[in-house]
Amino acid sequence: MWFDSWADVVRVVSVGSAAYVTVIVVLRSTGKRTLAKLNAFDLVVTVAVGSTLATILLNSDVSFSEGATALALLAALQFLAATIASRLKAGRSVLT
Repeated sequence: MWFDSWADVVRVVSVGSAAYVTVIVVLRSTGKRTLAKLNAFDLVVTVAVGSTLATILLNSDVSFSEGATALALLAALQFLAATIASRLKAGRSVLT
């Protein structure tokens, strides 16, 4: 209950460190809007990024590469949505 093995602890530390660096790189490359809580859509993306990071850390069935891909996908979709909202009036009304 309190402790299973050192291997689990080492996995959380190593994968957690790599996932944290990945989150920083992905968020820096997509800009500040990815985590800005400007509307409901941004809030959903923020929660999804946090949930994905927690899953990478604590679920040994999810590999680091799968988690990093999920984080990159969320950031790319957020960037796409922000681009559509800024360029198309119809997109702005749907996404904001």
